[in-house]
Amino acid sequence: MSEITWLEGGAERSAQWRSESGWPAPKKVVLADDAMTADAAYRLALDGTALLWRGDFQNARQLLNALVRRVDHKSDRARRAKPGKQQPTPTELFHRHRLQQLQRARTLAMLLIPFEAGHVIPLRRAPDVLDACNEAYGAADSPYVASLRELLGVIGAHEWRRKGVRIPALDAHIHPWYGVFSPVRGEYVELVAQAPLPPGTKLAFDIGAGTGVLSAVLARRGIERVLATDMDARALGCARENISRLGLSSQVEVIQADLFPDGRAPLVVCNPPWLPGKPSSAIEYAIYDPDSRMLKGFLNGLAAHMEPGGEGWLVLSDLAEHLGLRPRAQLLGWIDAAGLEVVARHDVRPTHGKASDPDDPLHAARSREVTSLWRLRAKA
Repeated sequence: MSEITWLEGGAERSAQWRSESGWPAPKKVVLADDAMTADAAYRLALDGTALLWRGDFQNARQLLNALVRRVDHKSDRARRAKPGKQQPTPTELFHRHRLQQLQRARTLAMLLIPFEAGHVIPLRRAPDVLDACNEAYGAADSPYVASLRELLGVIGAHEWRRKGVRIPALDAHIHPWYGVFSPVRGEYVELVAQAPLPPGTKLAFDIGAGTGVLSAVLARRGIERVLATDMDARALGCARENISRLGLSSQVEVIQADLFPDGRAPLVVCNPPWLPGKPSSAIEYAIYDPDSRMLKGFLNGLAAHMEPGGEGWLVLSDLAEHLGLRPRAQLLGWIDAAGLEVVARHDVRPTHGKASDPDDPLHAARSREVTSLWRLRAKA
């Protein structure tokens, strides 16, 4: 773990630096408190100078909100097309949006909070964050510094984990862990809940299980044994906890594996990240699939892990197609090259807020998005 250093009281001080987003420790750090104005904080953050907060914790939250307003106002002005200027392509819009989001995150990460050992925040009106930080970071035996924005994400994730996300297909809740993609987009879960199972299916593989939601759905549909795989330690722990909560441990086994477990199954299900691209943080690995590694790995290994007459279910959005990141012909070519054919495809329109938000910079693509369950089998 790296260290962050700063001057205080005429002496150099240091502490461990924590960043789940993978940001390096800021090189320039100044102390800030309740006397600092939002405009001054914004100028420093844009310059790459981090603000180590020494004032009231709730005032730090208010300052962060003020920084958000200034960053978003600047982004809104930048997005407005000048008269006569050629409109960008969907792909250009996407890459521009990603860059703006990265710059936004970097700027807002400049407001820092000190922690003592045991995840104690030594600031006035600071909340008790022990449970939330233990879940995200593990134990803290020494002081450290982290961004306020990340801390608020940790607190929010703790609430998601505590309350859970209701899954109608299960008539129950799934409790996502910090850093594990939450199944808030329920349309893909419904596809798995409703697609016709191959006759006599008693075993299924769930590749990249995440929270374990699809494994739970398959088990509730009567499949006697489900092998759920993942490589991420948090996902494995999250899936095991959810399966246990639902009373499905006798049916579902969660194992660490890179894609497939050993053997074959009559049903192999995979919901890979939907967009090809390089993640900018560990959490984005649930959204971006570098060089479509997981998607191509699933397709190329599927035939060897299906029983004769079995099916592979690929759950995938076509948003990448509307953004110009992956043509439909390329996906079909990968399916064909893997010795597979399409049995059927079940489609559903997304219902999340961004799909109907005209102010979203990617609205044109999102409004046409379709999520599909591709039923695949080995060529005869």
